[in-house]
Amino acid sequence: MIWLTWRQFRGSAAMMAAVLAVLAVVLAVTGPGLASAYSAGIADCSTNNTCDRFYNLFFSQYNLPFMALTFVVLILPALAGLFWGAPLITRELEAGTHLLVWNQSITRGRWLAVKLGLTGLISVVAAGLGGLMVTWWSAPLDESASEGMALMAPLVFSARGIAPMGYAAFAFVLGVTVGILVRRTLPAMAVTLAVFAAIQLALPAMVRPHLMAPVTATFELGPANVDSLNIPREGGSAPQLFLREAVPGKLGSWVLASELLDPSGRVVPGGTGGTGAVINVSSTSGPCSPKSGAGAEDGCMGEVNRLGYRQQVTYQPLERFWLFQWIETGIYALLTIGLTWLSFRWIRRRVS
Repeated sequence: MIWLTWRQFRGSAAMMAAVLAVLAVVLAVTGPGLASAYSAGIADCSTNNTCDRFYNLFFSQYNLPFMALTFVVLILPALAGLFWGAPLITRELEAGTHLLVWNQSITRGRWLAVKLGLTGLISVVAAGLGGLMVTWWSAPLDESASEGMALMAPLVFSARGIAPMGYAAFAFVLGVTVGILVRRTLPAMAVTLAVFAAIQLALPAMVRPHLMAPVTATFELGPANVDSLNIPREGGSAPQLFLREAVPGKLGSWVLASELLDPSGRVVPGGTGGTGAVINVSSTSGPCSPKSGAGAEDGCMGEVNRLGYRQQVTYQPLERFWLFQWIETGIYALLTIGLTWLSFRWIRRRVS
């Protein structure tokens, strides 16, 4: 049974091995140079305190391969579910070849166990190798990425570490289970893609932020958390402040909420999402007036801090990355076990 399953699957396995081999060679050749350029840039920028500018330039230089590799790792589990999981049983049911095997003293449970075990193992290994190789290669870029592309950000997190292994196992068994229930290849592929995509979108939005209680802290305003402070022209409205979704001194954190607090501790409307927060400070005289001259924005920022305005941010720190990876992988492992149990139960009692 193992030999027969391998003969049916060896073409797909060889193709995946070739793709991973090419990816490994490319990453091995370019990775050391990327790490060396990052180390040299950090050494230079640390002496004159220009690392923020270096991060932006360095990441923008490698933005395209960063996004391409992230996308590759993200789609590997989906491909396993679509092209390996969904057709695995449906093509046997459609052709009727399962009946021939079952009449050769092979039990239904053993037949399904071999197919699930061999093909599923290869799916998990392929996704795991892809994820870990890209995690190694992109480490300098993950450290220099902007807030939306930081290591804990939902899109990047799902393409790093061991999480792709959990996704691949779940997607593969999901495809098999849907195929057993639907018994048609194309509908099974469509349902598998829809369900997997829905879960992949829902879990980062609804579950991952609450795997552990997020940290909430307040910070003074400065370049690390302020995108801009607009001082109006003479006779204009009050100054407007635009916050960045960033945590000062905590690069790579996943920001869940970033708000501006007034001196009394109440949330000031606006500040993020393209809308500026109105600061209750004089714009006709003092540091925030158009007449303040050169360095007006820095002087106005100091005045805003002196009045007691602060950023309040709720976030998941970067230090929880690997803990979250293990927890999320465990969640998908439990889902995979549940679907596996359903597959065995259904094929023993309902499929003929």
